[in-house]
Amino acid sequence: MRPTLKLMMSHPAHFISLGFGSGLSPWAPGTAGTLLGWALYPLLSAPLSEFVFLAFLASLFIVGVLAAERTGRTLGVPDHGGIVWDEMVAIWLVLAFTPATLGWQAVAVALFRFFDIVKPPPVRWADRSFKGGFGVMFDDIIAAGYTLLVLAILVQLFGR
Repeated sequence: MRPTLKLMMSHPAHFISLGFGSGLSPWAPGTAGTLLGWALYPLLSAPLSEFVFLAFLASLFIVGVLAAERTGRTLGVPDHGGIVWDEMVAIWLVLAFTPATLGWQAVAVALFRFFDIVKPPPVRWADRSFKGGFGVMFDDIIAAGYTLLVLAILVQLFGR
């Protein structure tokens, strides 16, 4: 089943898990969700301290587990490609630790998409081992960890 605008608007969980509509993209919905997350990041993070923002992200992760679980059941595919809230929360986590320049943010987004698509171990292991909403969300957090590790190395090598 392909998610539709009608489905997305039928329940708040679908609206969230489908990334406010970015997951409806017929081409690369995960990338569309990541790019929307990048665009929304300044609006979400600016008014909050780092600690409060990270706590907020933890709550969004939990919301994502619940929303992805419900949407996956409705679509009949637990980790449907249209579910992009996992990419959005993960890119917000990555951007929280990325130097605040457009160049470094673009590198961070590209690295995250690479690790999310390629799924190097243990991302692939988590993707296969954890099911339901938690599984949908968790493998992207590991991909975010890879992104932050490589980004930290690049920042050390090339400076801010």
